[in-house]
Amino acid sequence: MTKPATLPLTLLLCLGGLAPGPVLAQPAAATRAADADIRRYAEDLLARNYPAQGPGAAVLVARGDTVLFRGARGEADVERHTPLRPDSVLRIGSVTKQFAAAGLLTLVEAGKVKLDDPLSRYLPDYPGGDRITVRQLLNHTSGVKSYTDMPGYMATSIGRDLTTTQMIDVFDDATPDFAPGAGWTYSNSGYVLVGAVIEAASGMPWHAYLEEALFRPLGMRRTGYGHDPRFTAMQAGGYSFDGERVTPMQPMSMTQPHAAGALVSTVEDLHKWNRALHRGRVVKADLYRQMITPGGPAAAPGIGYGFGIYAGTVRNRPALRHNGAIFGFASSLYYLPGPDITVVVLENDDASNSPETADTVARRLAAMAMGDPYPAPRPVPVALADLQAAQAVYRFPSDVTRTLRVVDGQLTAQRGQGPRTVLIPIAADEFLYQNGFDRLVVQRGADGAVSGVRFFPRGEGSGEVGVRTADPLDAAPIAVGLPRAALDRVVGVYARGGLTMKVFLEGGLMKAQIVGQEPVDLRALSATRFESDLTGASFEFPETGAAAAEVTVRQNGREIVLRRTP
Repeated sequence: MTKPATLPLTLLLCLGGLAPGPVLAQPAAATRAADADIRRYAEDLLARNYPAQGPGAAVLVARGDTVLFRGARGEADVERHTPLRPDSVLRIGSVTKQFAAAGLLTLVEAGKVKLDDPLSRYLPDYPGGDRITVRQLLNHTSGVKSYTDMPGYMATSIGRDLTTTQMIDVFDDATPDFAPGAGWTYSNSGYVLVGAVIEAASGMPWHAYLEEALFRPLGMRRTGYGHDPRFTAMQAGGYSFDGERVTPMQPMSMTQPHAAGALVSTVEDLHKWNRALHRGRVVKADLYRQMITPGGPAAAPGIGYGFGIYAGTVRNRPALRHNGAIFGFASSLYYLPGPDITVVVLENDDASNSPETADTVARRLAAMAMGDPYPAPRPVPVALADLQAAQAVYRFPSDVTRTLRVVDGQLTAQRGQGPRTVLIPIAADEFLYQNGFDRLVVQRGADGAVSGVRFFPRGEGSGEVGVRTADPLDAAPIAVGLPRAALDRVVGVYARGGLTMKVFLEGGLMKAQIVGQEPVDLRALSATRFESDLTGASFEFPETGAAAAEVTVRQNGREIVLRRTP
């Protein structure tokens, strides 16, 4: 159950046969100094992102078996002011998927399952199951509709205790997103079916099999099924936000996340897991390679999904990761094969008011642990004339354009007709996007004139070059006045998975608010299109219908469709 607000934009990288590479020896004093820097950086990152009072996070950073930092900040019980601890048990959401995938692979090793078996071998009555393979369930290419995307489901039906059969009944009649193998869409339903295959092949509940095959042998004593009273009693409280006010998380039955997201764990147990999985102690080399190597539609740029694991990069080095989001909690687990680094971030809120998400905190820690931190978003002075010299339309090889324009003394960037975002100058001719990762470098010719820009998505790779064109700058978008009926048509609550957004009128102004975040003002560009100058996000509603049925939110190259809830 992955947090939709942090859509996966990993870069494609084939990781077949990847194993931890040699770590170059450093003088002991230099190593100690670097490790001390990592600890200070982690402590500062915790302090900047999580308050001492309120929900917070547990964090671990390790190199091999050596823990470089283990800490926590915030409260496990906000009402009683009980501190969150490094050994606190928290829900891990969709990080569960790699455990389910690995558990199923142990059944493949045992000869009880084959990756290219049809689903119908294990669930004979599942509609179209003869055309869906086990492999397609594992890498989200089955086309099975995710029940968490069904309109209204997460708001109205998520509290019921359901068996595996009852869970499958929720989505088995839903129209598939595409024919099996023809595309890629993240599907929590697909992993409910992974759990069902584990049950059919092992004769045990999916979570009991994982405990027997994985958790007990690996000494993961504080990892288990979130619906089990043993683990419910251990678990830290989960929270959300109503504006600035901390609120209890939305209730849900932990039967429903199933093998897609129902596990709880600790940072220490997840470190044990990374050490075991990526050092060959869970599945043999061939199956491990398949697990971490995206294939078919799952290998497309911007996806890079294996079996329960995304394959991408951090600072241009291979990285294997997954994040999770579930009511009350968020999580992120990283593994960097070369330097053998593990990073775990577990939060006990689902809509943090902090500047960064669990995933971005983990990414920053991973880069720091490699000794190659992301640039800090600290602005440096830049002459207005230098900013104005960069104003132009730049065309990239994919025929994408980015328009740079100075607005109120700040350089802004606009991809195509998308929203503008303010760029942070971090060096001469070098700018950081608001997300803290995307980076843009202005390029100059021998005469000093601006000739192009180089864009680094997520701060990774060698960048894409955009050539300066003579195209005129379009006029900046102007807000349009809309009749009250046009505004009322888009007012409402929209949701997808665990993400809920409210669009409302306040004092005659249109606003949007992600549950747990501050509201932002919206400017109408038309009756169906709005944008936020503060966040650089655009909001597009369909033209038809007495009330808008959905909204497409675009921000920093990401896109998510939220559907109106009753």
